[in-house]
Amino acid sequence: MSLLTHLLVCLFGMGSWVSINGLWVELPLIVPQIPEGWYLPSYLSVIIQMANVGPLFVTLMHHFRPGTLNETAVIYVIISLGTASSFLLGFFWNETVVVAGVPRSVALLVLTLFLAAVDCTSSVTFLPFMMRLRPQYLTTYYIGEGVSGLLPALVALIQGVGVVQCINSTQSLNHTLNSSNSSLTFDLQAQYQPANFSVEVFFFFLSAMMLVCLLAFLLLNYHPAVAREHPSSQYTSRVKEKSQKDRKWVEQKPMMDPYRPENQKRRSSFGTGAYSWMQVFYIFAILAWANAVTNAVLPSVQSYSCMPYGANAYHLSATMAAVSNPLACFIAQFLPVRSLLLMAALTVIGTGVGAYVMGMAVLSPCPLLVNDTSGGVIIVLAWIVFVLTLSYVKVMIGVILRDEGHAALVWCGAVVQLGSLLGAVTMFPVVSVYSFFSSGDPCNTKCP
Repeated sequence: MSLLTHLLVCLFGMGSWVSINGLWVELPLIVPQIPEGWYLPSYLSVIIQMANVGPLFVTLMHHFRPGTLNETAVIYVIISLGTASSFLLGFFWNETVVVAGVPRSVALLVLTLFLAAVDCTSSVTFLPFMMRLRPQYLTTYYIGEGVSGLLPALVALIQGVGVVQCINSTQSLNHTLNSSNSSLTFDLQAQYQPANFSVEVFFFFLSAMMLVCLLAFLLLNYHPAVAREHPSSQYTSRVKEKSQKDRKWVEQKPMMDPYRPENQKRRSSFGTGAYSWMQVFYIFAILAWANAVTNAVLPSVQSYSCMPYGANAYHLSATMAAVSNPLACFIAQFLPVRSLLLMAALTVIGTGVGAYVMGMAVLSPCPLLVNDTSGGVIIVLAWIVFVLTLSYVKVMIGVILRDEGHAALVWCGAVVQLGSLLGAVTMFPVVSVYSFFSSGDPCNTKCP
């Protein structure tokens, strides 16, 4: 395999969600300077779900008019749109327009809609494009997709986003003009430190990352070294021979994989027919669930689950969770286990750990072990295990569906977006409308 192709595929995958991920990590610096304030995350959640009209259109076109949509042209358009929108945000993110007598950040919201449309549509275009390369590169693509969340988080960390310093504040009680004595109480107050560089520079960085993605896609289409990595007849015959050997082994281990023997009839009309419709439903159900909880449900309560343990626990959990995603993809590159049984086990483990995280968010601002150092260590480890296990599951499902053909990868992207949509729709009223969760103070923990 070509190292250049691996690098280009990674950079290509990086452009899938780098813009929206970057926007989320920059919120602590954006929110104080716009009229929407901390209602902005709620608006962003709605806007991102509105942008799912993009993948819906692509999926329906593939289903009802197969071959009509030029996939390569669509990718060029959405990457170019993402590059331009990120660049324009650097100039207009804090510009306001009076709407119905109230100032609104119209430019920010409209450009965010464009970015969300780009990233959501990438799920049903980038993945099917990977059918043009050998299967081994699909895992590299997922590594790049993980980097799309890690890289903005690291840059924001360097920028100093959300860094809190606890300072002493003195309050005077029962103070009178005729008395020289006063009752003083001392408390710690959270003070956010100024950033090392501006929001504008950060958005220009995101635009540069999208431009890198565009250049990587150009080279994937036209570089001669990449052309040699397209599946050839010789390569296909080797893969088929190896697959037959694997299937003979699997026949002896029926719980490991549902590959059908060579002389067995197709189990369904889905893809190669290796999976029954019940197994296909099972795979897509796990895919939808994994994306719902990792992309929407748990991220919406991350601050509630971590902030009571302190600002360091919150930032460490966010950073390590971002690292865990590409790490899981890297592990999958060398341990591509396709066992449906293992997939179920990892999903149960990840969901169980996620339930602990959700429980701590519900108990905020006084979760378990809030006054103990071990509480912060456990919540950070919980986030790492949660992201690591379910990210591995998502990669393995992508690898399985890649073998089932182009249409299977289109549906893979559609289910990814559907799961994320259901998770966001579920959590939006709970978090933003009914305010079910209570924030913890990173400097003052007043719990028994």
